[in-house]
Amino acid sequence: MSILVTGGAGYIGSVVVERLINSGQRVVVLDNLSTGYRQAIHSEAEFLLGDIRDLSCLEHVFSHFKIDGVIHMAAKALIPESITDPAPFYDINLMGGIKLVDTMVNYGVKRIIVSSTAAVYGQPDSIPIDESTTTNPMNSYGETKLSFERTLYWYSRAYGFEVTIFRYFSAAGASINYGEAHIPETHLIPRLLLSALKGTSEAEIYGTDYDTQDGTCLRDFVHVIDLADAHIRALEVPNISGFRVYNMGSGTGYSVLDVVDKVERITGKKLQRKFLPRRNGDPARLLASSAKAIHELEWKPTYQSLDDILVSAWNWHCRFPNGYQK
Repeated sequence: MSILVTGGAGYIGSVVVERLINSGQRVVVLDNLSTGYRQAIHSEAEFLLGDIRDLSCLEHVFSHFKIDGVIHMAAKALIPESITDPAPFYDINLMGGIKLVDTMVNYGVKRIIVSSTAAVYGQPDSIPIDESTTTNPMNSYGETKLSFERTLYWYSRAYGFEVTIFRYFSAAGASINYGEAHIPETHLIPRLLLSALKGTSEAEIYGTDYDTQDGTCLRDFVHVIDLADAHIRALEVPNISGFRVYNMGSGTGYSVLDVVDKVERITGKKLQRKFLPRRNGDPARLLASSAKAIHELEWKPTYQSLDDILVSAWNWHCRFPNGYQK
């Protein structure tokens, strides 16, 4: 098959592209490089610099390549920014997504796999969270992702789309060649690892008064390779219903302080804890049930412990201390 991956130069996208190529698929990457890196794209992928909001760009992609399916990962994702400035999130995550699927309709491409987010759930009443949990986003990032999910539901009914949606919890870890490098870096694990690597030895902890065992946020971390392999399983397993949604997590929760302790042990570096106020839009607890994906897709996560995830990320950062920057 020939698969279009939007956002394939980003963190998760780069590993998805790598795993697709390793599995024998032909891959076309469309990315505007606003947050991704050209160096993060596998050398065997066809790369096009462009934006999903640009209809002429989309026309070029679908008219020049025989696309069998789309893995849509291009999005704007910083939660604090989505609260203070929601307009770009609606423009990219919702309107850009609609332009993409409208172009797919025009060219008869009806298979799409979409990266969504646990942010669609907001602060759930109970955990673990399964796919039947009420959706109630706390920020415009989650709201725009949920709105696009709803759009795709109606496209699946009206146009015969085969839609698979993956609601990611906290992606972490790295493959040998591709890892997490954002500017600025806002995610917990790379911030801690870079602090240990570069000698700043500071661990910023946002909020210590949550309803958790130690007062810090509880999160469910899933390895980026396991996430990527779920997308490949979605290509392999028939989508009988036409519209399916899966949570992607490990089913095990770790507090921020748990993660700090583990990073210290793995890196051998002592981190100075810096306690800061809560960030807007952060739920206290996010813990997934991935039972549906395990059963229906026969998806088998290979990285079962946070230690394994951290080691893979630490090895990548040690190998690429400046990320993709020269």
